[in-house]
Amino acid sequence: MSHMCGGASAPRPATDVEQTLCDKIRPDLEGKSNRQFASFKAIEVSSQVVAGTNYFVKIDVGSEEFVHARIFKPLPCNGTEPQLHSYLLGKTNQDKLAYF
Repeated sequence: MSHMCGGASAPRPATDVEQTLCDKIRPDLEGKSNRQFASFKAIEVSSQVVAGTNYFVKIDVGSEEFVHARIFKPLPCNGTEPQLHSYLLGKTNQDKLAYF
């Protein structure tokens, strides 16, 4: 997979790896957005290598609503858990996943 230095990769289907990241940040996102989501399925992902990796994930939260979440996963040597960086509520499946 080729990455433009500093740029985000083209969106691709999410895998179990990204679903696990989403599951880890779900309580934080639900708390910050003051919402409880019916479902939380990673659909699409784009990644950006920095001092760790930024994951931009399109998440199906049920009722034809989607959330775009930016998750930062530090380098393994830093030993910290993935963190919710930012998110965008009220997205649709047609909304393109982009850097934010």
